[in-house]
Amino acid sequence: MSVAGRRGPLAPVPAPSVLVRAPGKVNLSLRVGRVQDDGYHPIVTVFQAVGLFEEVRVTVAEPGAGISLAVRGPHADVVPTGEENLAWRAAALLAERTGIAADVRIEIAKGVPVGGGMAGGSADAAATLLACETLWSAGVAREDLLELAGELGSDVPFGLLGHTAVGTGRGHLLTPAMTRGELHWAFAVRDEGLSTAGVYAAFDARAGGRDDVSPDDDAGLLAALRAGDAEAVGRALHNDLEEASLDLAPHLAETVALAERAGAAGVVVSGSGPTVAALGRNRQHALALADAWAAAGVADSVHHAAGPVHGARVVTQVSRARD
Repeated sequence: MSVAGRRGPLAPVPAPSVLVRAPGKVNLSLRVGRVQDDGYHPIVTVFQAVGLFEEVRVTVAEPGAGISLAVRGPHADVVPTGEENLAWRAAALLAERTGIAADVRIEIAKGVPVGGGMAGGSADAAATLLACETLWSAGVAREDLLELAGELGSDVPFGLLGHTAVGTGRGHLLTPAMTRGELHWAFAVRDEGLSTAGVYAAFDARAGGRDDVSPDDDAGLLAALRAGDAEAVGRALHNDLEEASLDLAPHLAETVALAERAGAAGVVVSGSGPTVAALGRNRQHALALADAWAAAGVADSVHHAAGPVHGARVVTQVSRARD
């Protein structure tokens, strides 16, 4: 008897999906101007993408299903999974602008500390924009995708671009910066975040900002990056919001001081905090800085990573069901 036609059950056919990885960031410099009539502060910042990544998978859902979102990883329980999530908003915005039905399932794996001022949520939004554009074959040009990213949030365009860049305006207008070699970072993270709005309010009460912030203010930092001189980069780290952050979270001063005593090339509160970034002279030194923080108990978690790294990038793609 012929057995040629005997087969087991067919394996489930995977739905089309795209997996994208996008990085967190550290602000090497942040200069803040006086608040404007629209409520925004003009800023000049030097971003660097670092090797702590968010992974976002977007999968085609049944027609009419709409958007659904799930999050896993450290502190996933505090990440919103509804319309207030930046990744959700990214999928909805791209669908609106392209006329494509937003019937997708978004799954986020957290690798960037939550609420640490390292733009994990912005990385999710950047990754979702790229994943949906790829999944839908929407034909959106890169510059248009960056424009949409800027509508979502000031840090989202950098999640797409990655590497090292100077941000102006609200931080969303980016100019790539030349760098040489790698920088090795240690990060001290607190579970209790700082409100960005609260830090800016404290900054306004304390100083108010200048009217003339300019990329020229960071000429020394940019020269050090081009030279690959970690010691000079460390000396040039800067954050106009740091004193305001320390006013609201004075315990961060101990974290900064400990890294300085451990010989960091430079230490800075990243963005509006509460993450403290310390620059090591090399990878081993960055690991030692992280260990010093962990041993002293001055952080809820510590991380180390190198930069610069690439921006949002497609990792895997299931383009269509098998025949």
